[in-house]
Amino acid sequence: MNTIIAIIIIFGLLVSIHEWGHLYFAKRAGILCREFAIGFGPKLFSWKRNETVYTLRLLPLGGFVRMAGEDPEQITIKPGYEIGLLFNQENKVSQIIINNKSKHPEARVVQVERIDLEHELFIEAYDDEGKLVRYAVDEKAQTIQDEQATQIAPYHRQFGSKTVGQRALAIFAGPMMNFILAFVILTAYAFMQGVPENNALVGGVQPNGPAAEAGLQEGDLVVSIDGEAVDNWVDMTIIIQEHPNEPITFEIERDGVRQQVEITPEEHTGQNGEQVGLVGIERPGNHEPTILSALAFGLTETYAFMVMIFDVLGMIVTGQFSLDYVAGPVGIYNYTGQAAEMGFFVLMRWAAALSVNLGIINLLPLPALDGGRLVFIGLEGLRGKPLDPQKEGLVHFIGFALLMLLMIVVTWNDINKFFL
Repeated sequence: MNTIIAIIIIFGLLVSIHEWGHLYFAKRAGILCREFAIGFGPKLFSWKRNETVYTLRLLPLGGFVRMAGEDPEQITIKPGYEIGLLFNQENKVSQIIINNKSKHPEARVVQVERIDLEHELFIEAYDDEGKLVRYAVDEKAQTIQDEQATQIAPYHRQFGSKTVGQRALAIFAGPMMNFILAFVILTAYAFMQGVPENNALVGGVQPNGPAAEAGLQEGDLVVSIDGEAVDNWVDMTIIIQEHPNEPITFEIERDGVRQQVEITPEEHTGQNGEQVGLVGIERPGNHEPTILSALAFGLTETYAFMVMIFDVLGMIVTGQFSLDYVAGPVGIYNYTGQAAEMGFFVLMRWAAALSVNLGIINLLPLPALDGGRLVFIGLEGLRGKPLDPQKEGLVHFIGFALLMLLMIVVTWNDINKFFL
């Protein structure tokens, strides 16, 4: 139950802040945002505020903001159609009844001759006396079809009408908010837990462990291991874990004097079943934070997470790919459960890492991801004209299908790894 609650909170926070970034900057650019959705698939519930419908959907695999003009606007009204018109106080058309006109007896029924709901915003139609009348349409007018209301999207409210810079910012804002969220979480962590030492200082030595038997002491500063420089506790831990049952040479500094100590890490089973080395040392306690030190910690830790993720991506690009480097929903659920068991503060750092990961993955130049959309916007900027929307849409559709296929494969690998 704790894992499920943690997943709901973390997933909801990461996706909501990502999509809110898209929504905020799209609205600032004047784009009509029809829907803000968390999840995909069937709607569980929804509510409308101002022009946007906020929905929670069944499949917790992401979210989206549906902006007017991203898909071709579907105008189903053609010359010869009979429609019903309702008017506002300015005598502009506020509602266009496409069918079921009998349910709207107050509507004025006319036969359409010409209609433009994107640029000039007018309807020319014959009234019941056969007279051709031109009606002005309010830019926030709604079409009513099957009793479902849809706000029209004049061209100046559509995604494609905005400048390259405005569209690029609306797309980039999602990943950007994930980086900001990670920074905020880690800064809050520093305020609550204190700021850890930014070096490889030994905070404690476990009795009878390999480090104690080799003579390592509390307060020793590890400078290098097997000649490889060590800058912080994480670097040191990684090197130790990579050498179970293998002697390694620590260069330490004690009371201003450097010396070498040989230690053989004991072999232990890690969280994922792999064999790792441990020497029996503890991290030092944290410093009382100041505003500057907490902010600095949030910034440097966010950057450190970015570097770690890019290192993994680099291994994939250079042909060292393994499905074990990628986690799907099942893997994330399992790791979140482990983090939740370790305590609230471990869960905070895990949430920050996931947020950075979400931001970076979305910026990859792949179709259907934010990075792929930014590539198309960049190409448009270079060419000086838009690309064919149908071709771009096809590329994104294929990319989305391939991503779903990858997610299925990764999920099956996670199930085999964790449960079979």
